[in-house]
Amino acid sequence: MTHEMDYMQRAEIESQFFANRGSAPVEWLVAPGLVDYDEAVRFMEERVAAIRDTNANELVWLVEHPPLYTAGTSASDTDLLTPDRFPVYATGRGGEYTYHGPGQRVAYVMLDLKRRRCDVRAFVSSLEAWIIATLGDMNIKGERREDRVGVWVTRPERPTLPDGSMSEDKIAAIGIRLRRWVSYHGISINVEPDLDHFGGIVPCGINTHGVTSLVDLGLPVTMHDADNALRQSFEGVFGPTMSVARK
Repeated sequence: MTHEMDYMQRAEIESQFFANRGSAPVEWLVAPGLVDYDEAVRFMEERVAAIRDTNANELVWLVEHPPLYTAGTSASDTDLLTPDRFPVYATGRGGEYTYHGPGQRVAYVMLDLKRRRCDVRAFVSSLEAWIIATLGDMNIKGERREDRVGVWVTRPERPTLPDGSMSEDKIAAIGIRLRRWVSYHGISINVEPDLDHFGGIVPCGINTHGVTSLVDLGLPVTMHDADNALRQSFEGVFGPTMSVARK
């Protein structure tokens, strides 16, 4: 059997990513207001160190940021189209350029893969499964694409692309980093951001497809609605959670 035949697609990987028996529930923290990006990175790095070094509880932190662009480790300078539009942050997560801003839910995921599975592809597949399940709860069919990370929705009401394929838009992005098997950074889902703000970059280095949001797709969804769906779906993929307040 060839190596290519042995290589499983992400959609074929077991999507559940539960912690070992006896592990504490994942803490679930929702930040009020807009969170400064540098503050968010400092907070994540401190929590990752605590998880790694003192066996602190895992955490999912839900935030919104003021308008900004971030550059992942694969970002190309040519994909930053208007560098003076918003602040630009170089970050250690995987991926290319992305936008964060009001109306977009960012979920920073700080999980210890040693308590789960030390398998990065399975982890990414589980993050995708989480997003797809969340969208499904709101009657949106999110889909994987094996040649690009993230979650996509087809737009059959639009003209087909030059290659004959159906038009599609990205609704959720994934960009993670691991430090000694503890994850940080995470996912973002477009609830109701200003989609024009994505025009300052080539999102994730892909210029053949667009970007959409829940509201753009015709759903009158609030951030609270999205958060409830995210938490319910997270527990189906990663296990139980418990609400906490930031100390």
